[in-house]
Amino acid sequence: MAMLFTGSLLITPTLARNSTLFTFFTKTSFLLFGQKSHAYSTHPHYSSLISLKSIITSKNKSFSMNKRTQLSTSVHSATIPTDESSTPTTTVLSNKARKKAHRESPEGLLRLNLDMCSKRGDLVEALRLYDDARSNGIPLNQHHYNVLLYLCSSSQTSSVESSGVRNEEGSLHLGLRRGFEIFQQMGIDGITPNEATFTSAARLAAAMEDPEMAFDLIKKMTSFDIPPKLRSYGPALFGFCKKGEADKAYEVDAHMVASGVSAEETELAALLQLSANAARGDRVYEILHRLRATVRQVSESTAEILESWFKSDAAAEVGEENWDVEKVKEVVRTEMDEKGTCHSCGERLVSIDIDPLETENFASSLSNLACQREVKADFNSFQEWLCQHGPFDAVIDGANVGLINQHNFSFFQLNSVVNRIRQISPSKRMPLIVLHSRRVKDGPAQNPNNKKLLENWKKSGALYATPSGSNDDWYWLYAAVSCKCLLVTNDEMRDHLFQLLGTNFFPRWKEKHQVRLTISRNGPTFHMPPPYSIVIQESERGSWHIPTVTGDNIETPKQWLCATRSQSNTVPDPTRKSSSMGELTRLFSTNKPNVV
Repeated sequence: MAMLFTGSLLITPTLARNSTLFTFFTKTSFLLFGQKSHAYSTHPHYSSLISLKSIITSKNKSFSMNKRTQLSTSVHSATIPTDESSTPTTTVLSNKARKKAHRESPEGLLRLNLDMCSKRGDLVEALRLYDDARSNGIPLNQHHYNVLLYLCSSSQTSSVESSGVRNEEGSLHLGLRRGFEIFQQMGIDGITPNEATFTSAARLAAAMEDPEMAFDLIKKMTSFDIPPKLRSYGPALFGFCKKGEADKAYEVDAHMVASGVSAEETELAALLQLSANAARGDRVYEILHRLRATVRQVSESTAEILESWFKSDAAAEVGEENWDVEKVKEVVRTEMDEKGTCHSCGERLVSIDIDPLETENFASSLSNLACQREVKADFNSFQEWLCQHGPFDAVIDGANVGLINQHNFSFFQLNSVVNRIRQISPSKRMPLIVLHSRRVKDGPAQNPNNKKLLENWKKSGALYATPSGSNDDWYWLYAAVSCKCLLVTNDEMRDHLFQLLGTNFFPRWKEKHQVRLTISRNGPTFHMPPPYSIVIQESERGSWHIPTVTGDNIETPKQWLCATRSQSNTVPDPTRKSSSMGELTRLFSTNKPNVV
């Protein structure tokens, strides 16, 4: 892209076309390098968009890579005179004293107050603190500037309204105007930017409906050796999607892929909506395949986008050349029966096997994560114990099972589940019961009958008590993965611990290994893993079945979006077989019903 040079500034054609902005920058270029003046804050044209591109054109000029400029050295040493007449000597403070001195320094107090503003989303107070710091000569570092930029880019309307400025222009421009000013001053001060800096600046550009500038900022990050994150791409990607500029959005998406950044459902849904609006069927189906690989189950909002697409005229005409199909005939919300047969079209879903090597790699990564967050010696001891006593056909999350429908932990309930799992197990061996040490020592564990029960489990090598201070989730999950067996728990496994495991392999493993249960007077009822994969599936006839997150529990059947073509409405070919259910389902026999 051709560039225009004026003075020390690099002006893009987009900026040059805007005469007001062009005039502003040609007259104020001296502010960008080596000047620390407040004159720009009152410039008559400052309410216009300030070009972020021109501020970051040179790594060596705008942003000094010398990180020493960010830190005040006043707290690293103290001058202590030995007596009134002696020459002052310098004594190095201890780490504790130095940290305390830094916290109580003007820079430290500014950081504390800005962090509080960030928690409250209080832009107005943050700007007041910034102005006071500039007036009093308090040096600002990278963190100070990033907090300010974050607030300016994300808290425009609410903060402005809290200050009493309620006119439309003030509401729109306060955060933007001051944000560009602060970003400019950061460059003047020679403060090194990081990913958060560029991301906030990109959000400011997108807020002014300039996704091209937001994208340029992301590209500029590479010159600072800063790898972009998913959030870095959002302003440019969503900005182009909002404007309907499909090719530009696809360019951002391609840059993400090249940078090793994986789009999630929010980004893919935006591209999906853009492609559907532009009748780009090739892109729609490409994104569908990516959703299948990364998201598997779609949110309701994404399902609505797909539902509208399949009902459109454009979707009716799209298909592979070798498909012998006609138009999309029907798009409905539906459910699957226990065998995976669609209630609407009659097609049967397939089961996609898990690669054994993937399981081994997952077990290894799970072990590494557990050792980082647990006492390594404790978890290593558990692994050794498991090698001696395993493998097992099933692992039971004892705490979860013993508390289902209970106010207090019930060993009786846990035992009933243990016995039932043992009955249906191919080896008739007891499952592994994982309980925290306090569960086997305190409270109900002191009951004589429960003591006897615990002793029998220990003798059978079926009980492992996790040590004090541990998180037993790591233990029962690792045991189930390493033994390639069933996991009995109603835990949805959605909290922070399980988010560390990623969204690629873990959801597939969970789908094929978790046994959920309901408890009644008649005892436990097991809800076995389904004999089909809960993932976006395309049939050989060109029909699509898309699972949604709606109904993702025991009581409510999962809702699916079924989009069939005219010839797909016939009875499925009985000779067509689904893929193998894998080692998991073979353990408990494929002839057993889904609910035991």
